Amino acid sequence: MRTIFRIGLLVLILLLAFIGWRILGPATGFSDDKYNLYIRTGMDYEELAALMRKDTVVTSQAAFNFMASRMDYRQNVKAGKYEIKKGMSILSILRMLRNGRQVPVHFTIAKVRTHEGLAGMIGRKFECDSATVSAFIANKDSLAAFGVDTNTFLTIIFPDTYTYFWNTPPSAIFKKMYTNSAAWWTAERKLKAENEGLTPITAYILASIVEEETNAISDKGKIASVYLNRMARGMKLGADPTIKFAMRNFELRRIYTKYTKTESPYNTYLYAGLPPGPICTPTEQTLTAVLEAPKTDYLFFVAKPDLQGFSNFAATYKEHLQYRKLYQDALDKRMGVKSEPAEEDADKALNEPADRDTVAVAPAAKTSPVKPVKPVKKPVKHVVKHPVKHKHK
Repeated sequence: MRTIFRIGLLVLILLLAFIGWRILGPATGFSDDKYNLYIRTGMDYEELAALMRKDTVVTSQAAFNFMASRMDYRQNVKAGKYEIKKGMSILSILRMLRNGRQVPVHFTIAKVRTHEGLAGMIGRKFECDSATVSAFIANKDSLAAFGVDTNTFLTIIFPDTYTYFWNTPPSAIFKKMYTNSAAWWTAERKLKAENEGLTPITAYILASIVEEETNAISDKGKIASVYLNRMARGMKLGADPTIKFAMRNFELRRIYTKYTKTESPYNTYLYAGLPPGPICTPTEQTLTAVLEAPKTDYLFFVAKPDLQGFSNFAATYKEHLQYRKLYQDALDKRMGVKSEPAEEDADKALNEPADRDTVAVAPAAKTSPVKPVKPVKKPVKHVVKHPVKHKHK
């Protein structure tokens, strides 16, 4: 009798030890160092269990299900992204899931040119898809809370790294970005913008043009001064990057006269003042360069013939033509083409005009060309109401 009792006790101890090992010991079934478990909003326990079986997340799904019932997790599934490290126990996994301890998502924004591009970036990083993000951006009521519209939306987005949870909705994603941009616009910076005849929104729009014009830090402020001077004189900006944006072709290395006739409110060869919205997300450095633009009499600039990313600046059209000839000859030599005689027409159309070939950048990072969008029938003119007054020699 004692022998049977001892055998039974031993079996019980072994069984408890086995269960304890299943629950408290290493229980992951994947071979990598970690596994990211994505639990979508609305997913129930059965769907979660099926996903875990498919990906062999744990070595014993039965043990996981047993403990999930004991820990009251089946009715308390929380959406999110969870990082399960190799060797974790079932108990530690369930505690993490039940308490909703998600791994943070670090979302880095560098340069964004279009709403579609931003929506795609967010859709690849978060639970919400790009279509949902695009719908939010297109909703005027949603954007009203941030003091922007569909044209000026990008002005609330500063290149930076933001931290979220994977299942954060678009409204909360953009709220954090808006808070970040609002904090950047201190009273001192707003005053600097006002002194240039700008608002935070129009300063951002101008900075987006400067951002696309050059990577040369030393040229940014001077290029900003060129555009401020043109606006003060009532000249059209004639900014090449706005043509690229209007055509949705960011690969263009040279802007020909025919391109300047593209119908779009963003075409600053056709319409005076700033475009209705930014053409990219400028860096803090570029924004600062706009706010602290030097007082110059420059009205023109063109890339130097060494094509190293720096520009020659000029106060007169005659001087500018000399610089432009040097640049065009160098560009023709590099591209193996001859200049088109009609290219000068675009400059003349601007009334003491801006240069078409104001590309003063080192080769930009390549982006996939996008098909031109259908032109807007009624372009919106976005003119700075209080242009800065500069002294001209």
